Amino acid sequence: MPTKAHTLAEPRVSAALTRMFEAADRDGEAAARMRGVQSYDRAALSAQEYADAAQEIYMPVSAEGGRLLYNLVRATRPTTVVEFGTSYGISTLYLAAAVRDNGTGQVITTEMSRAKATAARDTFAATGLDDVITVLEGNALETLAELREPVDFLFLDGWKNLCLPVLQLLEPHIAPGTLVVADDVDFSDLAPYIDHVRDTANGYHSVTFPVDDGLEISCRL
Repeated sequence: MPTKAHTLAEPRVSAALTRMFEAADRDGEAAARMRGVQSYDRAALSAQEYADAAQEIYMPVSAEGGRLLYNLVRATRPTTVVEFGTSYGISTLYLAAAVRDNGTGQVITTEMSRAKATAARDTFAATGLDDVITVLEGNALETLAELREPVDFLFLDGWKNLCLPVLQLLEPHIAPGTLVVADDVDFSDLAPYIDHVRDTANGYHSVTFPVDDGLEISCRL
């Protein structure tokens, strides 16, 4: 029996990922331009102000990390996948492709930058995955506060200092056995989150997967 091709290999999806990864390769240049035209103390900026200032920067999950996310979602078959931090939608495509290939589920993703949210929606429509993706635009601590359904898989890749508050906001919706994945374990701003999920007293069993800047994979106990 012939094997059905997976959605990541679908030409529209693979082309979109290739295009966005190529653009992300120029993140260093975009960050330099941002620093060149902005005179500010980042610590003094709100999350919204920094999101607007960094709207040209992709900040993606790595391709290997994206493939891992795809496999995790395929294996766990979640009904509701929640993502904190859409950016231009690279990681969202991996999550949505897995949902599509599972034949069930939805991806709810959050983005603070209006420019990024608009671009991501255009990409989702162009790849034919927009029917399984809902983009919540605005502050995730506000938009996700309206969530009522259980969270069956959670991916955290937004501002690192907000990952722990987002997790704690959603914990009432996270059942035992649910996987929670966070990107960039070596980032200093993520340290409070890492301390939280690595302490089993907080209800998680956690392991670091050594891909790119590291993915922390935590199972709700």
